[in-house]
Amino acid sequence: MKLVILDRDGTLNRESDEYIKTPDEWHALPGALEAVGRLNHAGYHVVLATNQSGLGRGLFDVAALNAIHKRMNKELAAVGGRLDAIFYCPHTPADACTCRKPLPGLLEQVAERFGVSLNGVPFVGDSLSDMQAAHAAGCTAHLVLTGWSEPLRGKALPDAFPPLTQLHTDLNAFVDSFLKKSTEALS
Repeated sequence: MKLVILDRDGTLNRESDEYIKTPDEWHALPGALEAVGRLNHAGYHVVLATNQSGLGRGLFDVAALNAIHKRMNKELAAVGGRLDAIFYCPHTPADACTCRKPLPGLLEQVAERFGVSLNGVPFVGDSLSDMQAAHAAGCTAHLVLTGWSEPLRGKALPDAFPPLTQLHTDLNAFVDSFLKKSTEALS
């Protein structure tokens, strides 16, 4: 199965210190939705794995999260993209769950649901915790320099990041590089 796992906030849409609590607060990053569509058209299943501690903090409820994802899916469909599934952790750091990134539990749920090994599956995110979760789950870690990682543009990656973390300007740049490598591997 051809699979790509994405973080949501800061990777697919704008990050917010105040959390994305309503559909009106959700704004796709330039070109990100089209990037998902390009992956889909190349035969890849794309899923989200996202921490949503705003649920555990009482800032929004599951109905609001579903409404946000409905808007996201509608905008994806308008550019020929789709998500095959959305996995989210509703817990706060104090809950000490195993599904909150940087732990790999959320990614392990993806593997279980789709019946695949995550060894080498790309996980694209914008934070250290995303990259740590990717590494712990056996995924290939791809850091986009958007969202929380935007301040790292033009700088060396801090030592806290897992070895072999690959850097990309944004989700579109990841898709360009990834699809090019996939095509070369077939030739």
